[in-house]
Amino acid sequence: MEYLSLFRMPTPMKVTGRSSSITNAFINSIIPVVPPNAEEVRQALSILGMTPETFQCAYCGSVASEWDHLRPLVKDKKPTGYISEIHNLVPSCGKCNQSKGNKEWKTWMLSNAELSPTARGIKNIPERVKRLEAYESSKAPTKMDFAAIVGEDVWAQHQHNLGRVQALMRESQELAAKINAEIACAYKARRMG
Repeated sequence: MEYLSLFRMPTPMKVTGRSSSITNAFINSIIPVVPPNAEEVRQALSILGMTPETFQCAYCGSVASEWDHLRPLVKDKKPTGYISEIHNLVPSCGKCNQSKGNKEWKTWMLSNAELSPTARGIKNIPERVKRLEAYESSKAPTKMDFAAIVGEDVWAQHQHNLGRVQALMRESQELAAKINAEIACAYKARRMG
């Protein structure tokens, strides 16, 4: 085996590579998080066919490590109006949560998207879909018009701040690219000298 086949360079970072994380932070920072009480968790698990002893990912049945938003909080870089509350959260494993992202849960589950239950060959998907549909129809999650609540001026200021941060990130990336090029030239000169 050749030694170079074992080596992989780290992926170069870009300041603008975090743009979607910044957008999500601007949206998630304004969304209320409403902790459930014990009875609400019990009811949620009951509808999903789970107990504390059978707690698992609602999508695939693996060990649940987190709670996923059944309906996304962010879509097309804008808030959907949903909040973080038990009626919009289901137990999930990391693979399913990451793979699903902000996609519609049922379409994603039945798709061949990387790491979706269908792509991973999970056997009891129709049963899981049925439980999730029952959960979804048991109590509608809260959906709010954030701009209407805070007023158009305040909402516009929040959006303007996001635009300013993104513009600064683009400007910073241009400067970082120039600095990178100069340092790379200096490195080459040092190696040749």
